[in-house]
Amino acid sequence: MKSKHLKLKHLIMGVALAAFFLTSIGSIWSGYRMNVASIKENTLETNRVYAQKLATTASLYLQEAFQILGYSANHLESKMDDKNALNSETERLKMQDNMFNSVFITNAEGLVLSVTPPAEEVQGQVLAAVETEEALSKKEPFVSKPYEGNTGRLLIFISSPIFSETNEYLGMVAGTIYLKERNVFNALLGEHFYHDGSYVYVVDSDGRVIYHQNSSRVNDIAIDNKVVQQVVSGKSGAQQVVNTRGIEMLAGYSTVPLTGWGVVAQRPLDVALEPSFDRVQDVIIKSIPLMLISIIIVLWAAARIANPLQRLATLTEESLETKNVEGLKSVRGWYFEVYYLKSALIRSLTFLQGQVSYFKDQSTTDPLTGVTNRRTMDAMLAEWLDNKLPHALILLDLDHFKSVNDTYGHAVGDKVLQFLAQNMQAVARDGDVCCRYGGEEFVLLLPNTTVEEAVQVAEELRYNLAHTLSPCGRKVTLSAGVAVYPQMADTAEKLIEAADGALYLAKQAGRNQVMVAEQENK
Repeated sequence: MKSKHLKLKHLIMGVALAAFFLTSIGSIWSGYRMNVASIKENTLETNRVYAQKLATTASLYLQEAFQILGYSANHLESKMDDKNALNSETERLKMQDNMFNSVFITNAEGLVLSVTPPAEEVQGQVLAAVETEEALSKKEPFVSKPYEGNTGRLLIFISSPIFSETNEYLGMVAGTIYLKERNVFNALLGEHFYHDGSYVYVVDSDGRVIYHQNSSRVNDIAIDNKVVQQVVSGKSGAQQVVNTRGIEMLAGYSTVPLTGWGVVAQRPLDVALEPSFDRVQDVIIKSIPLMLISIIIVLWAAARIANPLQRLATLTEESLETKNVEGLKSVRGWYFEVYYLKSALIRSLTFLQGQVSYFKDQSTTDPLTGVTNRRTMDAMLAEWLDNKLPHALILLDLDHFKSVNDTYGHAVGDKVLQFLAQNMQAVARDGDVCCRYGGEEFVLLLPNTTVEEAVQVAEELRYNLAHTLSPCGRKVTLSAGVAVYPQMADTAEKLIEAADGALYLAKQAGRNQVMVAEQENK
């Protein structure tokens, strides 16, 4: 009998230990995989939006550069023989917003008539590089490929042709960008908002790196990179990729249509997934004490009682498969040991199942602000459209948010985003949904709401924000675009696009405003 009792105790111990560890590992692993997928999706979307915004910034810079050089060219046609006037003009262009590292003016044969800063290797010389000859022959606004100039620097230049009143080609005025020195790209693109291995780089239409935070990478050929192949072909998007250094990256990319350049913003995969490791560790730490207590209870009861524990062991195994603790509740706790062990098992299984629910909740919520994430927002919009539910969408964006990050740091910037999310939740009505769209862009979904009611909600939020000190110590403002379904769009994509257009108008009108999208022509 003694031998039989010991074997039964060992069997109960084995079943109990297996039950706890299998349930724990399965629950934690399942939650971890869901969290990893959510983080990857959110990071890819964030980098895609960031790359798109940087590409837009680069496009605006090029347009402004062409305008400035074109304006100068229009006023130079009568001054090509006046050396003082030419020197004065190149000095003026060089000082204008530090757009160029140097500025030069040539005649129709490529002879440099003036250059600022002065350079003996260039002044009075004929520029014979293929890129300058191409600009002279095309006689139109031009952006060169990277090449080594007369001064030995790696550069590109942006030029505008000079014509006389009789349309005779007189030469060109051009601004250069020194690719391996401090240049306008540093100011335009700045430092990527992470400090953990993330970075931004720009390639030209041939896949050659023309901007990189590591200047030694400038002029590298990166066409073998799959993301570079996508962006130089004119596509924008996001994907997981292994970079040229063999590191797995979550990359967003966008093209600059004016020149065929591509902007890539990417973050190391292992860095992006660090929060998942921390959450798993936290769950394990919280689970271990309860598991240890439960196991001690099982061992103590197994040494004293056989038959009731045998049933509990069997029901525990079944509960792992059915994820139902009702069977354990049916065991009669007619003495202290059985009752306590039954309670411990129920608590353990319920706790571990709760952890799975916790990870599921994390996959639908933005981890920084606590509002609904982009994926859940898309699913909700799709459901509303399937059910033909009338609704309004408010797309809003913090004004000059980059200056908050640049001035106070990204930790304060995160608090400002949380501050905005709290204000959104404060004005939201029953049934309204607050979402983070990406970066500093947020969305309010308002079911069964007219455009007038939506504007009222948006204005209330805008007013509250503009009259309340934010965590950075100053007031911040927002711009918002309002669109309603079905009057202004018949799909989720068109509705967001309409709200985005209205947001753009609000920005153009001076910011801190709410604009309504135009009604769709049907």
